Amino acid sequence: MRLRCASGRFGCTAETLRRRVREAEKSVVPGAAMRAEEAARVKALEREVRELRRANEILRKASACLAQAELDRPSRR
Repeated sequence: MRLRCASGRFGCTAETLRRRVREAEKSVVPGAAMRAEEAARVKALEREVRELRRANEILRKASACLAQAELDRPSRR
């Protein structure tokens, strides 16, 4: 709400003002850009971990299913 009021004074949209504020903060606050990059990397790594855990669970279930099928198979003796 405040950005909307302030943006009217500067003659731009609230989103433009918000974007410029973010850019200014990155240039003024040391390491702000690096923190943003690190946050993006952490988010990507967390997504990868979720995918790998899901894949491991699928493989674990498939392995258990195949092992059970092997036990249920009649012996050749």
